[in-house]
Amino acid sequence: MSMTSTPAKLVTPALLRDWQLSTDTAGKEERGTVVVIGGERRTPGAVMLTGLAGLRVGAGRLTMGVADSVAVAVAVAIPESGVVGLAEADGGIDGGAAGGLLAADLESAAAVVIGPGMADAEQTAALLQSVVPLLGEKTQVVLDAYALGVLPGQPKLAEALAGRLVLTPNRTEILHLLGDEDADEESLDLAEASAEVASKYSAVVTAQNLVTAPDGSSWEVPAGNPGLGTSGSGDVLAGAVGGFLARGATPEQAACWGTYLHAVSGDRLSASRGPLSFLARELLEAMPPVIAELN
Repeated sequence: MSMTSTPAKLVTPALLRDWQLSTDTAGKEERGTVVVIGGERRTPGAVMLTGLAGLRVGAGRLTMGVADSVAVAVAVAIPESGVVGLAEADGGIDGGAAGGLLAADLESAAAVVIGPGMADAEQTAALLQSVVPLLGEKTQVVLDAYALGVLPGQPKLAEALAGRLVLTPNRTEILHLLGDEDADEESLDLAEASAEVASKYSAVVTAQNLVTAPDGSSWEVPAGNPGLGTSGSGDVLAGAVGGFLARGATPEQAACWGTYLHAVSGDRLSASRGPLSFLARELLEAMPPVIAELN
């Protein structure tokens, strides 16, 4: 890796207030629709966490595409959402059929989050292939989990998403995105690697509280703790970023807002619940007070 990045700016309350999104809207349509796609039969909770995070940060409408066998249960659990049941293949989503079932939602969505709760690389690749061509021209996208893993094998889709894409990788996924899986994760220079991923995919990258833009600009969130390394935590982050995108934030702004909110909420839960005792679902309740303080 040879690419260098500029020194990161700190994400502070003052910076976020300068990037404040309007709360003066006439209705839910003006706050944008976020669509979340994933949630196999065994993992609908991932999409639920992602979708609820999008609503918590102010998106006006939520639609979730999940495995058909769990769609009714998800719709009942989250009455604020619309739910589309997606055809299944061996308990997972039939990725190739998903786009057609979600076509109208994809065209009108302000933001789409793809990947939470997916566990099959082949079906996830098929999902991207069926969904991306149907996106509206201005629809912004967050790729999470398995959708990150299959992106390197989809250069045409990556090109179609360039400039409107946010990636949320961990260290393993960063190496995969760079095609360098044999490298040592522990010795990874996160700033350098994130800058290379951002440039390669023309995407904003948020990884371990470091947000990096394609031009090498970067921002660091001075918060976060090991308790955030819990099941579902990344789904909440992806949903928060997607929600801010739906409200009209740029990819850089959405990633900084979402990453800050996720990390600070985690710190507050660590103090009140214990460093490793809080659950990802509790982040959803911890986020609104943090947002209120920034208004």
